[in-house]
Amino acid sequence: MGPGETATPPLKDAPVAPEGLPGRGMAEHPMLYIGEGYNKIFLVDGGKVAWTYSTGTGGEYDDVWMLSNGNVLFSRLQYVAEVTPEKKVVWRFDAPAGTEIHTCQPIGMDKVLFVENGLPPHLIVMNIKTGKKEVDHILPAISETDQRSVHAQFRRVRYTAQGTYLVSFLEMGKVVEYDKNFNEVWSYKIPSPWAAVRLRNGNTMITDERDVLTREVNRAGETVWEIRNTDVPEEYRFGNAQSATRLANGHTIICSRGGRNHGAQLVEVTPDKKVVWVLQDWQDLGPATAVQMLDEPGKPEKPSESQH
Repeated sequence: MGPGETATPPLKDAPVAPEGLPGRGMAEHPMLYIGEGYNKIFLVDGGKVAWTYSTGTGGEYDDVWMLSNGNVLFSRLQYVAEVTPEKKVVWRFDAPAGTEIHTCQPIGMDKVLFVENGLPPHLIVMNIKTGKKEVDHILPAISETDQRSVHAQFRRVRYTAQGTYLVSFLEMGKVVEYDKNFNEVWSYKIPSPWAAVRLRNGNTMITDERDVLTREVNRAGETVWEIRNTDVPEEYRFGNAQSATRLANGHTIICSRGGRNHGAQLVEVTPDKKVVWVLQDWQDLGPATAVQMLDEPGKPEKPSESQH
């Protein structure tokens, strides 16, 4: 435990991992792993948990990044922060009263993109060296007065290699791409987009939480690939879908919170939807909301090089 950590109680009644699952369990990929409902960040390497960072109960993790210098950037509803491998907090921004922060993204080593869910919500790019907001833009919302609507406004927002903002309106049922002046340049309607990421091939991969699916669409809005939980064998099905990661080899990893600490947490499928890896390990890990695979090429702080 580092000086800034708060112990996270262990999971209760965690079932033993079933035998015979595809892949090599935690040894399949080195990864950074978080989940809603369990406030411990896990660094998995060599088939075991190599490092953790705990922040106690309450709130929720929704986004996490390991930078090329080894620091970890994460959002935890009440704040967004960056910590070193030695667990020193080198930057932290606390959400103002009545707001929530669910998403974050490094832009280079000096800037962080995040969104304050609120009345109204703000998209912010902050220079963490100077503490100044270089971008502060108000986003649309269903309500400007109902505090109950704040929580469900946004989960993921991403800055693309093209210098645009890809915004998933979870509550309003659409993904919108804005240019640097916040003119709308592309949009796609889908019931509950939890996450959207611009892929290296120019398409956009969107995870719809309500319909438990991940869909890849092109600029014309045409579906070029899709996977639902019903597309995989029943014993490997994910209970829900919040975010997904596209690997350099074309495989896709679906993140799931499972259900009451059971079921698959990560499911990796090929482009033809063959399941090649299932992680179901509630003894060592909690729910899976987001994951960054650390054996992938590219610098995470360079937009769109990490497709998660």
